[in-house]
Amino acid sequence: MTISYRPLIGTPMGDLDTPCLVVDMDNLDHNMSVMADYYATRNTKLRGHGKNHKTPAIALRQINRGGTVEGVCSAKVSEAEVMVHGGIKNVMITSEIIAPLKIERLCNLAKQADIIVACDNLDNARNISRSAVSHGVSIGIVVELETGLERCGVQDIESGVELVKSISGLPAVQFKGIMSHQMMSEVSSDKEDRILEGKRLIQPMIDLRKAIESEGIEVEIVSTGETWSYDVAGDIDGVTEIQGGTYLLMETAYDYMSDFQFAASILTTVISAPRLGIAIGDAGTRCVGAIKGVPLVYQRPDISVSGMDADHCVFNTPNLQLSVGEQLRLIPGQQDAMISRWDNIVGIRDQKVEIVWDILARGTHS
Repeated sequence: MTISYRPLIGTPMGDLDTPCLVVDMDNLDHNMSVMADYYATRNTKLRGHGKNHKTPAIALRQINRGGTVEGVCSAKVSEAEVMVHGGIKNVMITSEIIAPLKIERLCNLAKQADIIVACDNLDNARNISRSAVSHGVSIGIVVELETGLERCGVQDIESGVELVKSISGLPAVQFKGIMSHQMMSEVSSDKEDRILEGKRLIQPMIDLRKAIESEGIEVEIVSTGETWSYDVAGDIDGVTEIQGGTYLLMETAYDYMSDFQFAASILTTVISAPRLGIAIGDAGTRCVGAIKGVPLVYQRPDISVSGMDADHCVFNTPNLQLSVGEQLRLIPGQQDAMISRWDNIVGIRDQKVEIVWDILARGTHS
């Protein structure tokens, strides 16, 4: 049996065994407050994405901070199961659930919480309906519209309306609304560019809502927007919630979002300094990941990561020589992929361990 490292509360950060997933609690609280305060006075609310931290305790912290729909998103049924068991009573599963076994699990989950699931085809909706009838539950459905991510979703407004009309006639499922994901075509730190791009990508959702309502069908939920468009979607009339997730812990891919601060990082120790300008750390892709490139060394612009393998990283330090035993923090290119590699999150405040959260939804890939 594997026993995960779990430091004691009050342990100095410098005494932590490495590599170690740490979260700066001041930055976490800052990020949470920015989003909560923004949505506190708006009709649009936040539905935080659980995949970004996979920790029910953090999801509850988000909900209690305010500005939310008092529920979360989950990418998978297994992740939703963990969130519900952890005390979350409203979960939207933002992936299409097709396999019969997963649909069974979906229906069992609906006996314990309000469950909403994405759908983009009628056969899937019929299968969910049949299973929900047999279980005596009701499942909420949001129809997904493809709006630039080139992933799931109906491909046009007309197809969306026809699917909604068909779903509305099925037993034991309730059409709740529509959802979509977006990605900027070109990353820009200019707010005006982000606003224009966000409006362009979200507008088809507003058009779909109007088309559905013209058929006499109520659209309760319009769930769209991301961290990069949180301050765009929130001011678009007709959007009811955004699916922000990355903002909480942050990553280098979103470094242009200056409203938020890097909270999650991997604490690593220099284990070798073989020659001038080169040092080796004890954290590699196995614990950090490199989906969107090598990590950034936190608050050390004089140091770069020039390479990684499974268990090591190479620091390039042309103007200085790092010492063996020195500790550095690595900011990932994509933090949700990093989180799923760990058993717990070590929360740090004032350079000491304040809290340790178990990542209960780690490995929930199904």
